[in-house]
Amino acid sequence: MKKLFRTSSARWTGNGLEGKGTLDTQSGVFKAQPYSFHTRFAAEDGRAGTNPEELVAAAHAGCFAMALSFGLTGAGFVPTQLDVSAKLTMQTPDVNWTISGVHLTLVAKVPGISPQKFQEIAQATKANCPISKVLSCEITLDASLA
Repeated sequence: MKKLFRTSSARWTGNGLEGKGTLDTQSGVFKAQPYSFHTRFAAEDGRAGTNPEELVAAAHAGCFAMALSFGLTGAGFVPTQLDVSAKLTMQTPDVNWTISGVHLTLVAKVPGISPQKFQEIAQATKANCPISKVLSCEITLDASLA
């Protein structure tokens, strides 16, 4: 079995409401990218800065598009274009926020495929792309005090 590891890190200073954090990714695409309560929850338009949830949505859209391309190609239908958006919904029934769902929207150009076969492959991909699976996976934690 081959294993790959991808890492990201976060640093947070201060309290939840007024504190500030930074995000770093292994690839270097994010290097000390700032985020805060404001960028995450207060800015309704989502344009004040990044937040973990938009990164999950981007990861889901990207993963689904690539996985669908593999699935379609493997079935003999090479897509010419797959446009995917992911709308992640958060809600707070009490004090704690929760991700209640992700809605994927797909517009595809796939020559020669029937609507039924397209739906079959798209639904299978939705269920099996790695990010779809991680949203309900086991999460482990090692916690220690410095």
